[in-house]
Amino acid sequence: MKIAIIGATGWIGSTLVAEAQSRGHDVIAIARNSSKIAATGVDKRSLDLTTGDSASIAAAVAGADLVIASIGGRAAGNHEIVAASAQRLLNELPAAGVNRLLWVGGAGSLEVAPGVTLLSLPEFPEAYKGEATAQGEALAVFRNSDSAVNWTFISPAAEIFPGERSGHYRTGGDSLVSDSEGKSRISVQDYAVAMIDEAENNAHPKQRMGVAY
Repeated sequence: MKIAIIGATGWIGSTLVAEAQSRGHDVIAIARNSSKIAATGVDKRSLDLTTGDSASIAAAVAGADLVIASIGGRAAGNHEIVAASAQRLLNELPAAGVNRLLWVGGAGSLEVAPGVTLLSLPEFPEAYKGEATAQGEALAVFRNSDSAVNWTFISPAAEIFPGERSGHYRTGGDSLVSDSEGKSRISVQDYAVAMIDEAENNAHPKQRMGVAY
């Protein structure tokens, strides 16, 4: 399979590139500046989603069987790019010949009780509220879309951390997945395992999927 990964220079994006390569997939690694992509053995392409050029998306993903998008606005403080990019990809991927999109989502919109999101809790870290809100807006874009694109929004656990690849994880829907001790955790490596598993299996079409131990 040929997988295009937008955000390939980021922490999660670069881990996804490595996981996809390890399984023998061809990878198109996409970043705003392709010269900063460290991975070898990939097709490196540039894409700046802050511009409105639809031809740039088509060129960046040309030849891909599916797209994985890892997009955030915390570094530059432009959180509006998250939902806007979700809408653009839903609108423009069909014309590029791509009908599957996997989205690196957030955990803030997951429910800890009926109608109570993780983001709404008073102890939710202030530093992450902007990006959590933006990811919630992106999820709404997906759910309200009539695009032909088959999307999956994959939320990590409340805590995602650099660790090891065990290959084990559990999945859920809109509720936060926690272990027997009430902790919601996943290593970035096992989040990548879950993402590439979904790319291969298409088990959650047009759904949100949560991932945790």
